[in-house]
Order: sequence, then structure tokens, then C-alpha cells
Amino acid sequence: MKTLCPNLDREDGLETVLEVPIPEEIFIQKSGTTKVWKNMKSWMKPNAENKSSSASMSAVFGGKNTEIQLLLGVVGAPLIPSPIISDNHPITRSIKDQKIEASMAKYIVKQYVAAVGGERALNSVDSMYAMGQVKLATSEFSAGEGSVTNKKMVKVKNLEMKGEMGGFVVWQKRPELWCLELVVSGYKISAGSDGKVAWRQTPWHHSHASRGPPRPLRRFLQGLDPRSTANLFSNSICIGEKTVDNEDCFILKMEAESSALRARSNSNVEIVRHTVWGYFSQRTGLLVQLEDSHLLKLKSSGNESIYWETNMESLIHDYRTVDGIQIAHAGKTWVSLYRFGEGPETRSKTRMEEVWQVEEVDFNIKGLTIDCFLPPSDLKMEQEKGEEECGGMVATNNAKLPYKIRSASFRISASKVAAINMEDSCTSESDEDL
Repeated sequence: MKTLCPNLDREDGLETVLEVPIPEEIFIQKSGTTKVWKNMKSWMKPNAENKSSSASMSAVFGGKNTEIQLLLGVVGAPLIPSPIISDNHPITRSIKDQKIEASMAKYIVKQYVAAVGGERALNSVDSMYAMGQVKLATSEFSAGEGSVTNKKMVKVKNLEMKGEMGGFVVWQKRPELWCLELVVSGYKISAGSDGKVAWRQTPWHHSHASRGPPRPLRRFLQGLDPRSTANLFSNSICIGEKTVDNEDCFILKMEAESSALRARSNSNVEIVRHTVWGYFSQRTGLLVQLEDSHLLKLKSSGNESIYWETNMESLIHDYRTVDGIQIAHAGKTWVSLYRFGEGPETRSKTRMEEVWQVEEVDFNIKGLTIDCFLPPSDLKMEQEKGEEECGGMVATNNAKLPYKIRSASFRISASKVAAINMEDSCTSESDEDL
């Protein structure tokens, strides 16, 4: 990972420390090192749409830049369903007078806590930092188009799967205080929580707050924060067993409470459900796979509604011991985004994937105070409009929306789509709940 940017104005000048380290591959793949560094100056600014893009994926998605916006909106900074209470009390509570499914889940969580390092090690962590690299790609897109009497499907596949490289940095001080900076192919997305409000900021949209109480970043539960993972599944139930990545696993299921779903809904957008599954190895006790799925209902004209369903599946591996705690250093996430309602010709499906690798992890960061997690000054609290509730990109500029949304065959305007902004996998605000 590149952490320093050369001084291009003075050869003898000091190098600049990058806010977000950049993967080495970005510079190996490009010719002309000086040119690459000069391009860094425009990285944190919105990129103009490539008007020359014309074929296949570029034509469908409206250009490479829009495709990256979709990837970052859905995969960049999704949140988990519910807030996680921070405490130092024993994670495992009494299992008496509880249903067998709940009792089994608590026992499995207890084994998980022991496997990652134990109660004492987890309770000793007050803050953490992690830095790594990611690779995002769109693997498949399909959508219906045409009238009721003339139905057909448009299907595009990105066969090369080159993907977009990037780097990320995350900071956390207890589950409710966290921040993320992610840079991919010249685009930077920032997100965070100060314990009172969760927010996100992108080059193509103003800073905006997430509806409902602040929730932890999903990336922390992908092996970076065992304490939050244990607390999240402490109230789950065991629903069976499954073999994942050649590991026999117990399956724990956690449903978001109706009150939490209502807090994230508004008059135009309803979060119907949000469920998380954890697959814990019977051999090692570690979390092997994390899945979550949520369904979003958007009001449409007439009596029909539009539905967006987002399914995320993360395979977690490469556990290493850091200060006595087992931390996952690599993994892969697959995302499936479905749209349906208002007839079969309006259905669409998009598949995306992310591969990540953690380069550095450290705990109990000195000097990390609440001031490090303050939201941006231009934060705009979410309005009671659907424009900030669905995930991926804002629907105020119809020309920049992905094909599946802006296609005339769908017969829905940007206002009906509400915006596609995924903060929850897509659920966020303007980018929040697809």
C-alpha cells in the first residue's frame, strides 16, 4: 500500500502522507508514474461523465463513473440492522427459562468469544484502527424492458471482472463511535457515527444523515470487531447447520425489531425486514460467513408498489492474532440487488462483488477522542422525502442513474424511485436502503 505522495512541485520537498493508502496495483497497472501521481490531485473531486462511452456495460450503466457510484453506494459503507449496546458485562447471560434455539445460540456465542481471545482480551479494547485494500466489480446486470405486450430482457455481464482497486481506513471507539474513508478509482466515500447520528459523504452528493438511531458499520462485523459480533448475535437463535467453505457451521439468525425498522422508514419508504445470519465454525468457533438481507418498499402510483431487495454474503477468512485477539484479514462479499413490482417487465437484477484484504490492525489508539468522529459541517439531516432512502445514488439527476432505473420502460420517475442510496447494504438516507 502506498502511503506517501511525492512532492511534484519540488524534488527536494517533503512527501505528503495520504489520508487513505492506495494499493500498489494501481501504480503497477498504469504507465507513467509521474502522471499517476498528478492524477491524484483530482481524486477527491467528482469526475465528469465519460461522454465517449458507448458499448456494453458503459452504455447500460451510463458510464464507468456511474457504475462506480453504484458500487460504492451499495458495497462501500453498508450498516447492520440494529444498534449494538456497548458494555463490559459478560456477553453470555443465563440460558435458563429460554427456548432451546436461543439457548443454543448463546452457547455458540460463548464458544466464539473464547475462540477469538476471551472476555478479558475483548474487554481490554477501547478503540481500534484498521487499514486495507479492496477490489470492487459489477459481475452481472439484467433488466426487463418494453411494454406489456413486448417483454424482453437486457442482460450484460462483465466477463473480464477487472474490478476497481481502492483502499480504506476505519477507526472505532466503541461500537457507536466510528468513521470510514474509502477511495476507489478516484472516488472517495466517507461515513461515520458520533453516537447520535450516522452519516455519509460522497463526491456526488451532499453529506446526509441516516434515518433512525446510528448503527455500526457492516465492515466491522466482517471479522474486525469480535465484541460487536458477539453482542449482535447474543439475542439470536440457532436455526440449523450448514457446510461453508469446507467448514461445518452452526447458523445463527437475528431479525431486526419492528421498532428499529419503523425508525428507519418514512412516509414514502418502508423497511419491510432486515435479517442477519452468522455461520460459526463447529471446529474453530470462529465466524466463517456473514449474510444479511433486507427488503425495501417504495410507494408508487396507483395501488402497486416497487420493491428493492438486497442480499449480501461475506466469506471471512485469514484469521490472525493481534494483541491476543483473532482478527480476520481477508474476505469476499457478493451482493445481489433485485427490483420488482409493477409488472414483470420492470424487474431487474444486479450482482456485485468485493474482495478485501486488511493490511494493518491496531487497538487502543492513543489520542482518539470524540472529536475524531464529528460529522461534517455540511451535514444535511434527512428530509421526509423519499429522495434519501434507498441506496446507491441520488435520484435528483435522472441522467446519471443506472439503466435499470432511468429506463423509460420502467415508467417511473426519479421521484418515484426515491433515490437509490444504499447505506444499509444499501440503506442509508439518500444512499441507504435499497
